[in-house]
Amino acid sequence: MAAPERWDEACFSVPALRAMMASGLKTAVLCPENQADFWATLPDLTVIPIHAKAKSRLLAKEIAGNWQASLAWETGLAADVFQNASIPRRLGVDERKLKKQLTHPLAISATPLEHRVRHYLSAVETLGIPTGQPEYFAPADLGVDPVDGTVLLCPGSDFGPSHEWPIERWVELAKKLITSGLRVTVASIGTGRGLGKILSDNLGKSAESFHAEPLDQALPVLAGQSLVISADGSLPHLASHAGATCVVLFGPNDPAWKRPLGKRHASVRRHVECSPCLLPKCPLDLRCQKELDTGRVWQAVLEKLR
Repeated sequence: MAAPERWDEACFSVPALRAMMASGLKTAVLCPENQADFWATLPDLTVIPIHAKAKSRLLAKEIAGNWQASLAWETGLAADVFQNASIPRRLGVDERKLKKQLTHPLAISATPLEHRVRHYLSAVETLGIPTGQPEYFAPADLGVDPVDGTVLLCPGSDFGPSHEWPIERWVELAKKLITSGLRVTVASIGTGRGLGKILSDNLGKSAESFHAEPLDQALPVLAGQSLVISADGSLPHLASHAGATCVVLFGPNDPAWKRPLGKRHASVRRHVECSPCLLPKCPLDLRCQKELDTGRVWQAVLEKLR
């Protein structure tokens, strides 16, 4: 299977991959090098990392003759490798550009109103593989237990500035958590506007700092948190995979479609007339973020801390 390149999509594909593995198929994932630690959290899965500068034809020679079928979700290096390796059955989403590289396009029945995980499950179900087992959706077992009273805040989003709550409200929320006796850690990510560092600077020694890069190597830290409060981005999906409980602040995205997997999480959103626009940068006045007040977020946090 080709790993989706986006982190959220990679997380959404995990249940489908687990279903394939449970069916008895010898399964491997061809993934970007920076995803290797993430996929290694799935026992018995063969992980084939792709170096950022890897050449398609060289990779194809390495895997040629070893696999009877492949599954691709999108165009890109992995789909090129499958084609160049002449894998006999090349399955994938029935989309115009990708279809040219496939021998068996799959018609997927998921609709935009369903959670994105259905996109991946539907493809596997088309192959006759059942996907309804609860364990397919369970967090990975990293051997790390959450520490009581720990809360990780991630104000930055790699999805774009329109997915970020105003920093002054993050400061207000963090101070309420600290005053309540909770141990707060602020996570910064390698992309975005540096909101993690700004929040850390505002809190000083009252909070710890954590640079969550590369994201797949941050999994043990995420697993050790009793609660993760985050902007809508890649980090809460990885935290969910690691077993943390998340409160995710949604703006232009739709939580019905892209919330982290698992009923234990909470999504907080101020629905406005122009949402969900899904845009990384707001062309208007960022009302979906500015109209989300701290009290509403705090209430969602309290419900998860009880």
